[in-house]
Amino acid sequence: MAATPHDNPLGFYLKDRRTRLDPAAFGFSGTRRRTPGLRREEVAQRANISPTWYTWLEQGRGGAPSADVLDRIARALMLTEVEREHLFLLGLGRPPEVHYKPAEGVTPRLQRLLDALDVSPALVKTALWDVVAWNRAAAVVLTDYGALPPDQRNILRMIFLDPRVRAAQFDWDSVARFVVSAFRADAARAGASAEVEPLVAELCRLSPEFDTMWRDNDVRTYGDGIKHLRHPILGPIAFEYSSFVVDGRPDLTMVVYNPATAEDGDRVRSLLDQ
Repeated sequence: MAATPHDNPLGFYLKDRRTRLDPAAFGFSGTRRRTPGLRREEVAQRANISPTWYTWLEQGRGGAPSADVLDRIARALMLTEVEREHLFLLGLGRPPEVHYKPAEGVTPRLQRLLDALDVSPALVKTALWDVVAWNRAAAVVLTDYGALPPDQRNILRMIFLDPRVRAAQFDWDSVARFVVSAFRADAARAGASAEVEPLVAELCRLSPEFDTMWRDNDVRTYGDGIKHLRHPILGPIAFEYSSFVVDGRPDLTMVVYNPATAEDGDRVRSLLDQ
């Protein structure tokens, strides 16, 4: 009985990706081929692994491959990040280890989504909690990020070093502890532990409070909840916040602050209309 995708999902996935590639695009002759795509030995050559070992993988023989072999095959097959993750899930039952890549801003489509949230302050932050996009409501209610140099648009810096941001928090100590523990989890999840070291060193030097909280080693998820602010014009105001990982960009998180009541929404709108 012939093998099925259910019997050997990794092998069928590798074969499917292999047969979609154009040999000429990789410098291989496209003549005298009985089937489309690259040959097994050509994928093995590009991945710098044994042709026999690669053949066994497609045939469901030889046991589980290593993460290094899967990485080589992913590059050889020109897989996208989503396809690479799927390959690891099939081959090892887990996603690949993450390697942090600095964010390069957001797409125009994502910015239009932020702008469509007229009375709901919304922003996009990196794993290092740098704010890289925001809407007008966020600039008016939270912080005018556009008035800050890019290297100062960091949420931790503002919470610990900006007196105005500190004064806007109803319970600064709880907010600060939450931010530190959620930041630690985000950075580790994104594989950015090395990248956060300069920021952490700077904040430990400039803020004894941050230094103490960082040493506590607490972690938690950002998730959702209620945000209470003391706005200099609106006074006390509350928002329900939710966070979402941007699809296809695990390095970015969108946070939306929805007015907790219709009255809060009307107050934000009045401020935006000024």
